Amino acid sequence: MKQPPKRYLITSALPYANGLKHIGHLAGAYIPADIYARYLRSQKRDVVFVCGSDEHGTAIPIQAMKEGTTPQAIIDKYHQAMKEDFASLQISFDIYHRTSDPLHHETSREFFTYLHDRGELETKETEQYFDEGSQTFLADRFIKGTCPNCKSDRAFGDQCESCGATLSPDELINPVSTISGQAPIKKKTSHWYLPLAKHEAFLRDWILVQHKDDWRPSVVGQCKSWIDGGLQSRAVTRDLNWGIKVPLEDAEGKVLYVWFDAPIGYISATKQWAINNNKDWKPYWYDQDTQLVHFIGKDNIVFHCIIFPVMLKLHGNILPTNVPANEFLNLEGDKMSTSRNWKLEMRDYIDDFVNKENGGDQCVDMLRYYLTQIAPESKDSEFTWKGFQDAVNSELVSIFGNYVNRTFVLMHKLCQGKVPKFDNAIADEKDIQLVKDIADTKAKIEVSLEQYKFREALFDVIDLARKGNKYMQEKEPWIIAKQVADNPAAQQLIDNCMFNCLQLTANLAVLINPFLPSTAKKMCYMMKVVDKMLDWENAGKLNLLSVGYSLREPQLLFRKIEDEEIAIQINKLKSGAMEASPKPAEITSSEPQLKAEIVYDDFGKIDLKTGVILSAQKVPKADKLLQLEIDLGFEKRTILSGIAMHFEPEAIIGKQVVVVANLAPRKMRGIDSNGMILMAEDENGKLHFVQPENVIAAGSKVS
Repeated sequence: MKQPPKRYLITSALPYANGLKHIGHLAGAYIPADIYARYLRSQKRDVVFVCGSDEHGTAIPIQAMKEGTTPQAIIDKYHQAMKEDFASLQISFDIYHRTSDPLHHETSREFFTYLHDRGELETKETEQYFDEGSQTFLADRFIKGTCPNCKSDRAFGDQCESCGATLSPDELINPVSTISGQAPIKKKTSHWYLPLAKHEAFLRDWILVQHKDDWRPSVVGQCKSWIDGGLQSRAVTRDLNWGIKVPLEDAEGKVLYVWFDAPIGYISATKQWAINNNKDWKPYWYDQDTQLVHFIGKDNIVFHCIIFPVMLKLHGNILPTNVPANEFLNLEGDKMSTSRNWKLEMRDYIDDFVNKENGGDQCVDMLRYYLTQIAPESKDSEFTWKGFQDAVNSELVSIFGNYVNRTFVLMHKLCQGKVPKFDNAIADEKDIQLVKDIADTKAKIEVSLEQYKFREALFDVIDLARKGNKYMQEKEPWIIAKQVADNPAAQQLIDNCMFNCLQLTANLAVLINPFLPSTAKKMCYMMKVVDKMLDWENAGKLNLLSVGYSLREPQLLFRKIEDEEIAIQINKLKSGAMEASPKPAEITSSEPQLKAEIVYDDFGKIDLKTGVILSAQKVPKADKLLQLEIDLGFEKRTILSGIAMHFEPEAIIGKQVVVVANLAPRKMRGIDSNGMILMAEDENGKLHFVQPENVIAAGSKVS
């Protein structure tokens, strides 16, 4: 049998710090990696699971322009938000780093210098669009024009926002700079390139020969297409004022291209983890007895299977053992799209389910379960709210949760709440088959997880619970219990059944742990055992719960998802998409659009008062909310306001505001909000306070 490697380095694709991430990202690169890392840890293997925010590239300054702030403010905000969301959904990174960190800048510059000094890079002079107004070379996303395909004016230098066509800046009709609004000119510029064609023979052998059978066919197929199409040199630098400065004297105004520095983020994250834990980072990137596994989406295959491996090979590092890339996850019959607002962000799910009164860790595991069940491992898959409801109610609740609950209820009812003794002398074929099913399931799950087939592995866990339900139903201990008064020996039949059911429950906790960690821990609590029981070596054992040991009362592992909850989510999705869709010409005219007419008496019902903001603080895990304490003269009020994306808390203390003072209280994030402050929104979407021209006493009436 092949010996496992000494250590494992697991990476998930670095998410761009330009916005919140949706469940498609979660299903593609983070939950599969987390399952694999947890499985390996349960086997007591040496595992480091790294990730971090990708904070360079044009996406960051573009988002800063949209929000009227700085690139640094953008990455600080979204790095923290994503880190919190991953933690809320129990993605167990050993470190979540960031590419703006000085250690990453140092690591990336060293990497570039190493390749440059050894002649592994080449220089080329090309013509690039240049904005004379801002004296800036323009990246693709900073050029806007008319799409040559659909004639939409919502086309950029890399893609048309209307028809989705992939474009180049040269294809745009009447291109203009998004910075100055002027038509750009062509200007010569020089850059450094990685000549991929020189490494074609290596890539053909390494991917198409050595890994043709153990990598996913979609990964090998995409790599083959790239190689057969002729590998082109890739620029590793670009003209931009946001990024890692190129460490050469003749490179003024140039930074490392984001695709070059981002994967190096895995190395810098490993370095930081090693510093934090007093470890040596080098074996994880130089020792051949390390298994490096990249978890990504299919849009990242070329970077992780062709470009980054060439960089690693030239730098003397190990190469990835596998790159289990997933396909895309669609949503309710359509592709997820941020621009069209057709998405389900991780933060939305956390707010709507996890942070609710009937939410918590069970709702985290419910999402992890469904996303693993529909994981797009071999083809695009689809998230539907009805599918989510069915998966939770028909499988987690009715099969897994039902089996565990029935076992505990019957154990307390028929065995005095203690683990009974098993008598081998009266064991029958059903008992023997259940023991075999437990052992076989463990073996099947191991094979599936080692091959990155997480859907199959999860199915086998649930199927074992299904077999447990069947075993219990066939044994009918509740029927036999009626015979005990006349035949005390019948109690041993009950004890045998409940002993097996309890040992199967303990095994289910071990097997489900990589997938649903909170559920496994809750089961350990009910069984009054420490979490160490979840070590993988315990799977398959039938002595995990000692005879005579008292167990706690059962707790429901999962709640049902109600129809009303699903209807709310579907309506929310459709409403969001309608708000984001382009409006007809008559609606998008410059004329202000008014709401339905009201009469004076309607307005007279509103009680507007002036107030002063005494304190302001961010609401934990609520990206948009600030908690304000406002002095209304006659009393102080707590008001939650969705302005956190526009103002820093300390900057608005002392501001005069106008408050709707007689608005009914509303509970948000567990906090009672008693009123609303009035804000105005300009044509750029930025908010401004509505306030008196001069300072007047708090509590003054506004009419």
